[in-house]
Amino acid sequence: MAKVSFYLFEQSNERQVEITCRLCRKILKQSEKIWLYTADPELQQQLDDELWSFDATSFLTHGINQPHASICISAELPTSSKWIVFNFNNHALEQYQAFSHIIEIIENHSDAKSLGREKFKQYRRLGIEPRTFKL
Repeated sequence: MAKVSFYLFEQSNERQVEITCRLCRKILKQSEKIWLYTADPELQQQLDDELWSFDATSFLTHGINQPHASICISAELPTSSKWIVFNFNNHALEQYQAFSHIIEIIENHSDAKSLGREKFKQYRRLGIEPRTFKL
């Protein structure tokens, strides 16, 4: 069964893209493939820009709509279960069984927290007990 993890910013005002890059670096050390799922072109570009520049000592291979890269940024979901999916859309991924791990990042402001609570409830209705990591 797929795992679902929520990363909640409780104190920090860090942006989603910053923690995403740090988590990607950590996950790639375990030879996993990462899919950054968002239909928002502006967020796609922010993720792309941040992955290029966040770490001066290493480069994370990535691309927009490039499923051969270690990190793929896309408005479409992957067709293979080998991916860890970061979900940046407004709903839980009902096809959760198709992926090894789903990651939800919730920023420290009321709109994001409200959306995060709804997604958490959706996963529970689907029979998943998400893990929560407070940042």
